[in-house]
Amino acid sequence: MTDPRALLDDLLELLVVPSFTRFGYLTRQRLFDWEPAESWSLAGRTVVITGPTSGLGRETAGSLARMGARLILLGRDLEKLERTAGELRTDSPPEAGNAIVVADMSSMSSVRIAADRILATEPRSDIVIDNAGAIFPSREETDDGFERTFATMVAGPFVLVARLLPRLLESPDPRLVAVTSGGQYTQSLPLQDLGYREGTYDGPRAYARAKRAQVALVREWARRFHDQGLTANAMHPGWADTPGLAASLPGFRELMGGALRSAAEGADT
Repeated sequence: MTDPRALLDDLLELLVVPSFTRFGYLTRQRLFDWEPAESWSLAGRTVVITGPTSGLGRETAGSLARMGARLILLGRDLEKLERTAGELRTDSPPEAGNAIVVADMSSMSSVRIAADRILATEPRSDIVIDNAGAIFPSREETDDGFERTFATMVAGPFVLVARLLPRLLESPDPRLVAVTSGGQYTQSLPLQDLGYREGTYDGPRAYARAKRAQVALVREWARRFHDQGLTANAMHPGWADTPGLAASLPGFRELMGGALRSAAEGADT
């Protein structure tokens, strides 16, 4: 017999708006009797997280720190990373600690250097969280020849995961989590034009395409390495009120108003 809670969950998803808003978060929390994530311990686990200095990434990092995980904070801005690392140390057990690694996810050489540093300095990696993302107002091309959105959210994370994968698979319970977007439902993945050279460039559309590719990659990581113990998931935080949303889609933010999830609710999802 089908669980009525699952039917309601599916209905929310089909209707989109009630699913992605704060209403969807609160409804599912009650439906499935979610326990607080921080009631579990991640003591002894090491988590590599990209984009940890603001929004969903910062909320996730804070929660993981309070759960006792050791955090490897990977981002572009050294000053922001240092400030975040200092804040997190007040929330985490002294034995957990954290480390910062400067890397630009849109630069393949930068990502390779960062991954190699992690491999050289960290004896274990149990969880990789692919969270970094951005919407660009105009088409930019990186030194590697990639459109910048695709580089930041697809090619860069692919290089990071591929390089860390042998160490990740040594964990007794390796996890890969990609923070995606419901925008990917609106776009197909034009394999003949991953660089977005055709047509008029649109930042939100490029973002949605990249998220579509991200989800496809997560599915492939799961398929290829499930038998070696890897659990790979793409998660959608819903429509959360973050600095990134305010900067990239101010009109949408104003339209949704109080229906948006908080960054903490998005991360908890």
